[in-house]
Amino acid sequence: MKKMLTALAMLAATPAMAADKMTVLLDWFINPDHGPIIVAQEKGYFADQGLEVEIVPPADPSAPPRLVAAGQADLAVSYQPQLHLQIHEGLPLKRVGTLVATPLNCLLVLEDGPIKSPADLKGKKIGFSVAGVEEAVLGAVLGKYDVSLGDVEMINVNFSLSPSLMSGQVDAVIGAYRNFELNQMDIEGEPGTCFYIEEEGVPSYDELIYVANPETMDADKVARFLRATELATQYIVNNPEDSWKIFSGTSTELQDELNARAWVDTLPRFALRPAGFDHGRYARFEAFLKDSGMIDSINPVDAITIDVTAK
Repeated sequence: MKKMLTALAMLAATPAMAADKMTVLLDWFINPDHGPIIVAQEKGYFADQGLEVEIVPPADPSAPPRLVAAGQADLAVSYQPQLHLQIHEGLPLKRVGTLVATPLNCLLVLEDGPIKSPADLKGKKIGFSVAGVEEAVLGAVLGKYDVSLGDVEMINVNFSLSPSLMSGQVDAVIGAYRNFELNQMDIEGEPGTCFYIEEEGVPSYDELIYVANPETMDADKVARFLRATELATQYIVNNPEDSWKIFSGTSTELQDELNARAWVDTLPRFALRPAGFDHGRYARFEAFLKDSGMIDSINPVDAITIDVTAK
């Protein structure tokens, strides 16, 4: 008995193993696109994987990948199209996982407006937020209808995509998210119509991905992070209403009709296997950017993405 009591006392005095800390930079303010990350945090899946994860919305949406490249965070939520360009710029980044596995971007017009086809955009104004990849995407969509970028006027509307469309400032916008802007316009009584870019000549891609610096990352921690988000995604898909309550319960700002609608529309787009990837998808998009004149050479897929779960 004395030996047992001594053993119990020693066990009680032994401190618990400290969780491994990780910093994850989001691409934007918290919204339904980040559902698996938030649910993994709230359900304790990160803790179960021995992780203490700090989730940080960015002050500057363009900064997270560069901060990760500089070793100032473990992971950043970013975009596959931008990753291709950033690697060609020389940033030490690779895709290590997927958050949203389908394009969300679309070419958005007014439902009751005069634009019934991308062909109708010749001579019209098209709003955009970020130059670069959007031009290649728009060029591919218009090109299918024998319209060139020179046939339209591109207007930088910053992040006022749907407002600029609803106000008549532009005739269409590129870069609008089908799970957000479509719902936002419908709620405001100005319904829109999306031309889905992957149906209009643009290779399909992963909209939101996790990127890391392969030179400094801890592959084991990243693998555990992905395992936790996979469990969270499974929970979300199996329990859409309960998971919405968990997600929206983290902030009153999320508890509105727009976010509730977006949650439903985003569910089928989450990556069920965050660590898995389609080799051909990355090869095809790299070739697309080369053909579009956005890059001068083609990188092999293993220079763009890495499987951190491979043993």
